[in-house]
Amino acid sequence: MCRFPPHHGLVVRPCQHRVVRVAVVAETFHPVVNGVTNSVTRVLEHLRRAGHQVLVVAPEPGPATFRGVPVVRVPSFRPPMYRSVHIGRPSVSLTSVLAGADLVHLASPALLGYAGARAAAELGIPAVAVFQTDLASYLSCYHLRPIRSFVWQHLRRVHGLCALTLAPSTATVWLLRRHGIAPVARWGRGVDVAAFSPAHRNEALRRVLAPGGEAIVGYVGRLAPEKRVHLLRPVSRLAGVRLVVVGDGPSRSTVERRLPDATFLGFRRGHELSELYASFDVFVHPGAEETFCQAVQEALASGVPVIAPATGGPLDLVRHGENGWLWSGADPDLLADQVSSLLADPVLRETMRLRARASVLGRGWDSIGDELLAHYAAVLAARPAPAPASGAAAGPVEGSARGRVSGRAPGPVGGAAPVAGSAPGRPHEPAA
Repeated sequence: MCRFPPHHGLVVRPCQHRVVRVAVVAETFHPVVNGVTNSVTRVLEHLRRAGHQVLVVAPEPGPATFRGVPVVRVPSFRPPMYRSVHIGRPSVSLTSVLAGADLVHLASPALLGYAGARAAAELGIPAVAVFQTDLASYLSCYHLRPIRSFVWQHLRRVHGLCALTLAPSTATVWLLRRHGIAPVARWGRGVDVAAFSPAHRNEALRRVLAPGGEAIVGYVGRLAPEKRVHLLRPVSRLAGVRLVVVGDGPSRSTVERRLPDATFLGFRRGHELSELYASFDVFVHPGAEETFCQAVQEALASGVPVIAPATGGPLDLVRHGENGWLWSGADPDLLADQVSSLLADPVLRETMRLRARASVLGRGWDSIGDELLAHYAAVLAARPAPAPASGAAAGPVEGSARGRVSGRAPGPVGGAAPVAGSAPGRPHEPAA
């Protein structure tokens, strides 16, 4: 089984740059494509560019490597309500796989993440959990609301084994704190402002999508109950509007029946997706359980005004009246009225279009990746150094979590002090 090589008692100085070995335990990973997978991919890219060693632990099936990164596959099962996703079995032991890592990164931990957290604790390796999916809230969409309290109890157990939990939005930070998870800091998501840009607007594509010259209102995302895409029915019936739905998922056939006037394009990626975003006149997202909502950020980068619920992740992204509008999230007719009002005011829409792009220009993945490395550095610096090996010079053992992960000095974690590594001049949620 692939794993990191063992340490050999090599000594480094506390503030010296060095390679850090990060084991990423991903609840879901390629070949499945979703928000968790996309974020993990960006983390891997950034860690490798920074010169660090990375290992991924993910559910079967899938290749044993991903873009040069070794992937340890573990037995999995498919949940009955979401047969397209493979979930790692929680009974698997990861102790031998994680041995030798300096830090364990848990991507949206639930079941496999719990196994990773247990193994990290057993090995004395600090773990950083990235909370991304609000499982407890999703349960209501699958008629499983009575077990929400048990889910939160399990999540407290998982995150309680971690040195730090990172949440993608301000609302999610407070949600986790309210449910007894701490310490928590905010770590958002980056956006590729070159891939998602107004420059990709395609007038020929617009003529294909709206041959009658209709305004194009778009949605991009998974077609699943928690996304509530069916609430776009009043939007799809607006005169002079073409609703375009991009994405796939377990609810596609149901949503297609409920939105007979919409155009469904299925799953798209790459340049094709970039052109679709930039060719929208307005972007709508009806999901009310979003911890971040990357689709909103990609639409803003594409210069498209956004209308999204005033809850969760969109609260950090949509500046009401500036780059879009917030919607109450309950009344689909009100959402249609907001779309209609925005389309009827070309001056306001152009102003919002310019502000949309500007609102995300500082959120590239490089800066977001550096923030993550700074969080790693703070966690590693807070870990007590082990006693030096017999005969070795005084100082921390390599891999003991002392020293810098990047060129930034580590800072404290916990209490009321902010976690070190937030970008200069940018507000950051303190740990709690």
